[in-house]
Amino acid sequence: MDIRELITKSSSEQRKALLNKEVSAVELVEAVYNQVDAVEEKIGAYNSLTKDFALETAKKVDEKIKNGEEIAPLAGIPLALKDNINLKSYPTTASSKILANFVSPYDATVTQKLKSNLIPIIGKANMDEFAMGSSNENSATKIVHNPWNLNKVPGGSSGGSAAAVAAGEATIALGSDTGGSIRLPGSYCGLVGLKPTYGTVSRYGLIAFASSLDQIGPITRTVEDSALLLNAIAGHDEKDSTSLNRPTPDFTADLRKDLKGVKIGYIKELCSEGLTPDVATAMQKTIETYKALGAEIVEISLPLIKYSIAVYYVIATAEASSNLARFDGVKYGYRTASPENLYDMYVKTRAEGFGEEVKRRIMLGTYALSSGYYDAYYKKAQQLRRLVKQDFDNAFEKVDVLISPTCPHTAFDIGSKVSDPLSMYLTDIATITANLAGIPAMNIPVGLDSTGMPIGLQLQANCLNENKLLNVAFKLEEAVQFKYNVPAMTLV
Repeated sequence: MDIRELITKSSSEQRKALLNKEVSAVELVEAVYNQVDAVEEKIGAYNSLTKDFALETAKKVDEKIKNGEEIAPLAGIPLALKDNINLKSYPTTASSKILANFVSPYDATVTQKLKSNLIPIIGKANMDEFAMGSSNENSATKIVHNPWNLNKVPGGSSGGSAAAVAAGEATIALGSDTGGSIRLPGSYCGLVGLKPTYGTVSRYGLIAFASSLDQIGPITRTVEDSALLLNAIAGHDEKDSTSLNRPTPDFTADLRKDLKGVKIGYIKELCSEGLTPDVATAMQKTIETYKALGAEIVEISLPLIKYSIAVYYVIATAEASSNLARFDGVKYGYRTASPENLYDMYVKTRAEGFGEEVKRRIMLGTYALSSGYYDAYYKKAQQLRRLVKQDFDNAFEKVDVLISPTCPHTAFDIGSKVSDPLSMYLTDIATITANLAGIPAMNIPVGLDSTGMPIGLQLQANCLNENKLLNVAFKLEEAVQFKYNVPAMTLV
């Protein structure tokens, strides 16, 4: 297989080529960097590259293969790392001016796991500033373009991670998901995006947006790749007090089980109004596919889902207001020039260092937490969050997995929603509930719309049921065969 074709394949195919010595890990990494040289100017997927580190890792993989030593399942497989996840001695900017010159003094726990698995990190992927956005237009560095159509957004906030994989600038990627920021880019870029159960993957070394909602997860070309990457990064971490202390399963174990007897519920409130015709048709075809695979289809109602946008944006902005208070120009990061006094330094540093969307969310969150409004907004939102979780608990007493569109529409034009924040927020209507409830959820690509843009559907399962979720996704992927589709520009 030609190496230019190999970089568009799954990790399993690349691993086979490595073990058969058809290609070396160094050659694979260099081929990916050649692809970066060819397309990155058009895509904007990376804030910085880590070529010396990636090649050093690849050399270690080649040495192990040469000596007949066993290598980890993803050893030598090129990965893009979202730029809010720390990589020691390299920049971690969260795509913000306020961290433009920050070099991480330590590794995130997931980064340590990547290193121990000898996974080459190609670079730090562009993102919406501090992970706040649904389109990747809020980056302080540059806008990320969708490889399927350069005039379209890739989705956010992990748009750089998704665009890198779709464009062949990486094989696998890590993103973070606070309200759909892995699944939405997966949907817009035709990829698998998995948000695990809250606490399955350590958040130590992840720059916090909303601590009770954030979760690191994989963005990949195939369901199996997502399961393998989750195997590599999951597990209890004493450095993260919210990390789940439980035995970590093999997330690939149940992929190939048949679906006879599996109950799949389609969410009535997300499958009726507001969908584009192409998304609605894809949803109906997928339901029929699952029936043919032996699954039972059930209609499920989540009546409180209509409040989820309001609940999410109160809680997320409140937590962001608290988390981002640390960026004040005192200890690290950007500091305004020639402040008149300490207060002036605080005000000007934050005004100059944060982008408009970040400032908007900080102000919303500070208001919700302020004296006289805490009970009316933040406390009420937390009470409703508990009720949203109860809706899911009731649903999972009847079905194994829930299905809905990931987004009511496919990727939209760059610039078309920038001046309408509410319209942008509504793109997350289907995804934010999984973060509120802490349950695992993933995007699975199922086809293209009439304009040639990918359509994604969302699958959700009860807490700790990733294996069931991955099984249901894998069988659909087998039936649809979308994983062989890549953007035309990737093959140029």
